Amino acid sequence: MRGVLLDGPGAAPRVAELPEPDCAADGVVVRVEATGVCRSDWHAWQGHDPDVVWPHVPGHELAGTVVEVGTDVRRWRSGDRVTVPFVCACGDCAACRVGEHQVCERQTQPGFTHWGSYAESVALRHADVNLVALPDGMTPAVAASLGCRFATAYRALGVHGRVRAGEALAVHGCGGVGLSAVMIGAAGGARVVAVDPSPAARAAAAELGAVAVIDPTGMSPEDVGEAVVRATDGGAAVSLDALGHPDAAVGSVLGLRRRGRHVQVGLLLARHARTALPMDRVVAWELEVYGSHGMAAHEYPAMLARVASGALDPARLLGRTVGLDDAPAALVDVGSAVHPRMTVVLP
Repeated sequence: MRGVLLDGPGAAPRVAELPEPDCAADGVVVRVEATGVCRSDWHAWQGHDPDVVWPHVPGHELAGTVVEVGTDVRRWRSGDRVTVPFVCACGDCAACRVGEHQVCERQTQPGFTHWGSYAESVALRHADVNLVALPDGMTPAVAASLGCRFATAYRALGVHGRVRAGEALAVHGCGGVGLSAVMIGAAGGARVVAVDPSPAARAAAAELGAVAVIDPTGMSPEDVGEAVVRATDGGAAVSLDALGHPDAAVGSVLGLRRRGRHVQVGLLLARHARTALPMDRVVAWELEVYGSHGMAAHEYPAMLARVASGALDPARLLGRTVGLDDAPAALVDVGSAVHPRMTVVLP
């Protein structure tokens, strides 16, 4: 099969002939029909993820058709159209036994712990726990957008942010996760303020329902926090760092009202992994600080129901589509935030 191969951290991505993936007894092999280009893939390419072993095939946002089924799999058959969360849970550890698959102790992640979906086929473990059937009529490109950025934003806002209609929601960083959060928040009646230095990203946020946008260029995190407070009449009830940068995280906390909720969604990796937050404010204002790490497969039905009803339209988050030969350039582009909407590879 063909796929995008990364020979080492920062090495030029290239399309190569690769061996077909092996199917585990508890897993499946999926013929990839669409895979998203995500900033997390860019981090893996840059060597920021310790799970990656080189050479490596990136890609974790995928949809396609099952073409091989392991001997222990009971729920799935060849020909099933599926997607999958980026965290593939074991289904048996202490976290999984209480339904918290997104923090599974023995999780695998395509594109990180093993070769991913920038290829014609990908192997997935623990299929009975992790696969999600695609609704009739949902295109592979839309389905691929769900597994990382959209599902992550959906759970971050619903479970941790607990954002309600009429509340102010600040979204710092309007890439894939951030724009998903803007759409989901606005659809739920929140007053969304979007923060991003890119004019294209701010314009996309406004189209998706943001009532105000802020350009943080040249501003300190303190200035950004004050700008959010002004735009929200006293501070956001909920704020997301959807970028994954120390300045965005600090600005997010400082833009909250008293008893507000900060949710860290963007990855803070490498030298930013132990970022300091203004804990004096957290304590004095009784702020809540959460991390959010994807969404388990068993939580998908509620999200898919809202998509089916038309309340949420992830298709609006899609940008360009490219073939496998153009996937290396698309991965490089992520570092410069050329395209705020989702780029999808159609292998």
